[in-house]
Amino acid sequence: MNNQPFHIAIPVLDLKEMCKFYTSVFDCETGRSDSKWIDLNFYGHQLVLHQVDQIQKSEGSNQVDNKSVRVPHFGVVLEWNKWEKLAKKLRDRKTQFIVEPYIRFQGLTGEQATMFLEDPEGNALEFKAFKNPDQLFAS
Repeated sequence: MNNQPFHIAIPVLDLKEMCKFYTSVFDCETGRSDSKWIDLNFYGHQLVLHQVDQIQKSEGSNQVDNKSVRVPHFGVVLEWNKWEKLAKKLRDRKTQFIVEPYIRFQGLTGEQATMFLEDPEGNALEFKAFKNPDQLFAS
């Protein structure tokens, strides 16, 4: 499996507040920045918050396991124990989930933990973990 970091840039209205959210909730470290953008270390990947004047939120979704999954969304695949710690942290914070943390394909090939939530500006995030990381792309 290729473990190269990805880069994603998302639009935000309030750069300082969104930086505070990502650093406090997901323990992101800040990197380079300018008056209109901030690089964050998002679990080893580069997440760039770009301040914009307006955001057009997508209303698209797909049904997965009888749950409505927002499209587009982004996120990361974590180690199982890190996913469990994050799920607990988010529950303790009384996070409102799009899809509550749960286990898919329990006991089957590709068994995975997943959860969906939004950041304060409506960007949809997914966090996953695989019981067996070698089954990330197994069908």
